[in-house]
Amino acid sequence: MDIFSVLSMFGGLALFLFGMSLMGKGLEKLSGGKMEQILEKMTNTPIKGVFLGALVTAVIQSSSATTVMVVGFVNSGIMTLRQAIGIILGANIGTTATGWLLALGGIENTGAGTLLRLLQPASFTPVLALIGILLYMFLKGGKKREIGSILLGFAVLMYGMMQMSGAVSGLREEPAFIQMLVAFDHPLPALLAGALIAAVIQSSSAAVGIVQALSSTGVIRIGMAVPLIMGISIGASVPCLLSSIGANKNAKRAAFVYLYYNIVNTLLLLPVWYVARAVFDFAFADTAANTVSIAIINTVSKLTAILFIPFTRQFEKLMCITIPDKKGADEEETFALLDERFLKMPSFAIEQARNTADKMASISEKSMLCALDMLYDYDRAKAEQIDEWEDLTDQLEDKLGTFLVKLGRTSMTSAESKKVSKMLHSIGDLERIADHAENLVEVSREMHEKHLTFSPQAHKELDHAIAALREIVTMSIRALVNDDVELANRVEPLEQVIDLLKDELRTRHITRLQNFECTIENGFVFNDMLTNIERVSDHCSNLAVCVIQLQHSTFDTHEYLRDVKAHDGQFDQLYHEYKDLYYKPIKA
Repeated sequence: MDIFSVLSMFGGLALFLFGMSLMGKGLEKLSGGKMEQILEKMTNTPIKGVFLGALVTAVIQSSSATTVMVVGFVNSGIMTLRQAIGIILGANIGTTATGWLLALGGIENTGAGTLLRLLQPASFTPVLALIGILLYMFLKGGKKREIGSILLGFAVLMYGMMQMSGAVSGLREEPAFIQMLVAFDHPLPALLAGALIAAVIQSSSAAVGIVQALSSTGVIRIGMAVPLIMGISIGASVPCLLSSIGANKNAKRAAFVYLYYNIVNTLLLLPVWYVARAVFDFAFADTAANTVSIAIINTVSKLTAILFIPFTRQFEKLMCITIPDKKGADEEETFALLDERFLKMPSFAIEQARNTADKMASISEKSMLCALDMLYDYDRAKAEQIDEWEDLTDQLEDKLGTFLVKLGRTSMTSAESKKVSKMLHSIGDLERIADHAENLVEVSREMHEKHLTFSPQAHKELDHAIAALREIVTMSIRALVNDDVELANRVEPLEQVIDLLKDELRTRHITRLQNFECTIENGFVFNDMLTNIERVSDHCSNLAVCVIQLQHSTFDTHEYLRDVKAHDGQFDQLYHEYKDLYYKPIKA
């Protein structure tokens, strides 16, 4: 084996890993986050968890990725540790799917006919590659383009596998290589070698693929492959353990489930294998392994996960012993849905970000409505609650904004990019609404402490402005959360009426001051109220425009408002409706 064969082998490995990654990401995008949502919601029994873990892992082609995902779920409180155990057991089963795909390359063409030849990767992979590149290059987006990336990924994976197999085939004549493999007749060196390969590559599927490629030399025997595969299962736990760094204790426990299961499984199966081999003298153990036999070994060793289903409670206790509770430790995780582990799954990360943004919207709405309720009747407890909500929205804006910026750097579909842009454009306005709620609390506090009251006429005028503000806040938040374009279209006309109200009320206030019907001190408070009301309505307008403009893939707010006021008949109709409702009564 010369330097060119070595280069060819590493080139094949690179293609193999890239193809696996491309195919997995394409499948994940095609699912649109549905696989993650299924994992999140449908794991109420261990059996369901095992089934779903196997299914999702078979689709995304990586048990490590599934387990990392689950660690994130547990860290954010979406999933309990017991639910996670079932999924992790299932992930070990699902990871065998890749081995069977690669085993297609081991089908022998013995003249059995055209059908058998068609099942060989050398026959169908070029066709898949051609279809994949056509879909990927000539379609701008959507599901068909993702299908193209899946087909391309699979084709690249298979080409990489074939290139690796071809590059290492000459090793069967290398005495040094044969001598090295002699050590694999002993379980410990084989276990360590398998664990090292999987730990370095950080994928059990890829590590099994390398062993399958090496089997083309004819030197690896079935007896050697068994401990190698078991070692790979243990080494594949490394990325899961790394993902738990910085997570809470339950997330760390979930990561250790993967490691402990494979260690326990190995300690049970390997002695059984060697004792049975000694007693029954398995002749096949000394025969050369091929891709199919390695896939069988991998599958049999992982199917034992089914036997562990009744012991999920014991596994949970073992994890709690390994990582015990600490007295006085604060277990509450703030903003847990914004776990950066989810960035590896953009479609699901977007849903988590949206849930957080919806929570922020709800807090902003509650803050404003609560502030308006206590405007004339100051309540210290409510004021403190609004202060807490305002502080929370500040933190949410910071954390969510950072998370969304990082999410924007990942690979997303155009529809997903629009959702991220919408959230980035809206969180600032949501935070400002909560700020103005706090400002109104200060106005209420000042009126309470200084025993200030408005004249009946001023009170009546403000009530109409406050009623209009209640409606616009509720309407804009509902439109934002539900992506309701029809409702969003009603916001800007009402905002214009609120501007009209502000100007009219200010003019009337100046008149009262000139007629000595209002004190200077009352005037300042009255003006502060109007300023906050007008600015909140502006932020509500921004939220509504954000929902509308999302449909047009642009966020030029000023251009939209200019056009809609000039050319939209519906705008004029709604404007007059709201004017009749809120403005005309104070003119009467």
